[in-house]
Amino acid sequence: MALDRPFFGIALFVFANALTAIINAVAKVYSDEMHAFQVTWGYFLAMTVYILVFAAMKRIPLRKLYNSQRVGLHMLRSATIVTSICSLFLGLAYLPMADTIAITFASPFIITVLSIPVLGEKVGLHRWSAVLVGLVGVLIVIKPSGSMHWAVVMPAISAFAFASFQIITRKLSSTEPTLVALFYTGAGSLLWSSLIVGFVWIPLTPAFVAMFFGIGLLGVAAHFMMIRAAEGAPVSLLAPFNYTKLIWATILGYYLFGHIPGLHVLTGTVIIVCSGLYVLWREQHARRARIPS
Repeated sequence: MALDRPFFGIALFVFANALTAIINAVAKVYSDEMHAFQVTWGYFLAMTVYILVFAAMKRIPLRKLYNSQRVGLHMLRSATIVTSICSLFLGLAYLPMADTIAITFASPFIITVLSIPVLGEKVGLHRWSAVLVGLVGVLIVIKPSGSMHWAVVMPAISAFAFASFQIITRKLSSTEPTLVALFYTGAGSLLWSSLIVGFVWIPLTPAFVAMFFGIGLLGVAAHFMMIRAAEGAPVSLLAPFNYTKLIWATILGYYLFGHIPGLHVLTGTVIIVCSGLYVLWREQHARRARIPS
């Protein structure tokens, strides 16, 4: 049953973005040694193992994990997240981390557009404005100039796939238990990624396996928070808070790869944060006055 806790949902969503930024940084670190498709496969393998171990510790029967009347929608959801992560990891292999993450921020706009016909959500002028202002901030961060690398297509594909993932998550959150959604996120995505990993396979080492289970643990936590966030708030409200991932990406890019943010990055980041904070304030105001936000 969906909850009406928008501020709790927003807090979970922001923290989930921090965890996914760490996962992205690890994927970039290993991009010279392993193809993005195999990293994706290992990520979902570890997620699935963690979910099964958790169920066993809690003595939850396996049938309660996969028992759903919406299996098709779960599998479609898992296909969108596999597409999103494969595309993102592939983009990270060729592009700076902050630039790659920034391009994926087309997804809030896509989510806002899709939430109207698919979910029937009411999106007011203020949320539209916040998303558009956030996109302006992203453009400032990107500071496009010169010829574009072909890899910029990858995070763009990732943005559309992730927007679809969040829309489907919202549809499922009204009827599906969190653990069932998590199981299909891991197992379904493992199935899809297994179809392509054989084309890029390299032998595994203990370091690779440790990496898989490290990012897998972060992934389980992030997906759990995203599911719970979608139960507490409309995805069109959560959409602008996707931008907070850029903050984490900038910090990690500096410490791990020596990327020093320029003035345009700082300016764009301020605009992005302000757009998200404005939505939070507007939601509080709208709830008190019971007016469209």
